[in-house]
Amino acid sequence: MAAIVISVAVAGCHSHSGHDHEHEHEGHVHDASLALTVYGSHVEAFADVTPLVVGEESHIALHLSDLMKFKPIENAAVDVSLNVGGKVVKAEPTEAEGGIYKFEIEPQTTGKGELVVAIRGGETLRMGVTVFDDEHEAHEAAEAAAHNADVAVKFTKEQSWKVDFATGECRPEPFGGVIKTVGRIEPSPSDQRVVVAAASGVLTYSRPIVEGQQVAAGAALFSIDASTTADDNLSVRLSRARSDYEFARQNYERKQALAADRIVSEADLLEARRAYEAAKAEYEALQRNFAGGRQTVVAPIAGYVTALYVGNGEYVEAGRQIAAVSQNRNLYITAEIQPKYYDELKNIASANLRRLNSDTVYSLADLGGRMVSYGRSTSGGSALVPVVFEVANKAELLPGSFVDMYITLRSTTDCIAVPVDAVVEEMGNYFVFVQLTPELFEKREVALGATDGLRYQILSGIKSGERIVTRGAVMVKLAQASGALDAHSGHVH
Repeated sequence: MAAIVISVAVAGCHSHSGHDHEHEHEGHVHDASLALTVYGSHVEAFADVTPLVVGEESHIALHLSDLMKFKPIENAAVDVSLNVGGKVVKAEPTEAEGGIYKFEIEPQTTGKGELVVAIRGGETLRMGVTVFDDEHEAHEAAEAAAHNADVAVKFTKEQSWKVDFATGECRPEPFGGVIKTVGRIEPSPSDQRVVVAAASGVLTYSRPIVEGQQVAAGAALFSIDASTTADDNLSVRLSRARSDYEFARQNYERKQALAADRIVSEADLLEARRAYEAAKAEYEALQRNFAGGRQTVVAPIAGYVTALYVGNGEYVEAGRQIAAVSQNRNLYITAEIQPKYYDELKNIASANLRRLNSDTVYSLADLGGRMVSYGRSTSGGSALVPVVFEVANKAELLPGSFVDMYITLRSTTDCIAVPVDAVVEEMGNYFVFVQLTPELFEKREVALGATDGLRYQILSGIKSGERIVTRGAVMVKLAQASGALDAHSGHVH
């Protein structure tokens, strides 16, 4: 399996206060250790290694993290080997607990080489190392390359494994302009049905009904008593329809008998049949829907009652809206944009939204959404241009409410952008935590540009290729503020 190689970081003096590998040379105490880090496609391997000296045993504490969750990889079958100039020394774990695997290895050859971590059934990761023939030289090299732990924040792997934490490499990526506005959530027309009165009369509720109530398709909602009205009395209409139906039926049957003796023409017979079928359809419809002079109004679809337009006991005219039922599966979000952005609307790439008083941001992709259209003119007495998006209601969005909208535009240039959660604020200044080692972080001030609700554009402060804390930055900040955290508190190596 192809290996992925990255540069090696070195931990500073006294960074591992619990380690028992102190060395004295001419009165000088050395306790530096190497912090070797490599990233595979799914694995972060972080090894704490005592400096490598030929003929002397070196101790290795290997931390394996799942890059998808940044949690420990436990119970893995792991081997470590040291390859220097083609001479290979292998080691198996002497202890394994909670994602930390301990090894002891004795270099046999000096020079530059590789420390190879092989996860059986998984990835093979390689870390560049140097084996020295002099113990003092090895420790001096480690100390010279060490990061200054006094100005960095210590946050151990054991601590990061216990919280929602992640790191990520910064690379230039597309980040276009952002139009921030507010959007109103509305039911999708395809998911909503308006209930109307088919007759004039007095409306009564078939059962107690309130807005937001769930109803089944075909469930009786209202009844309209049309028998008490003087004009267009439903009982009169039903009686008239019955009479017309009986007359048309008898006329058709009579002409059928005459047609057999060729007394009436085929055209007369067809006309009699047409009149009969029309009268029959009207009579049966009235009889079915207006039994006893009342119309029963049912829910046309399963869903929720989103509006009630008529109160119990009110008189309604035929065709008047009574209620609205919505399934709330798909929603429209209408954002109104200032006309100065009109020329940019054709470049809309996507949008992110956040419910008011919530920290959770959803992208159109999260909600299976799309842009439906944008207005080519202003309307409704407003000078703003409407932009309409359609989304699936996967986030319990409430029709009629408002959301913060970040409408993103297509970009022709790339820049560094980081997740919103990666940025912490202190007294009006903004910082990110840049990884020096997986247990040591530098607090770096950054200049922020625009935000699309999910990311901040970084104008300065971070370079491409640097790795930062993308989730859990607040926990690292708290670790810094406590001042009492030891970088390896809780370490068992």
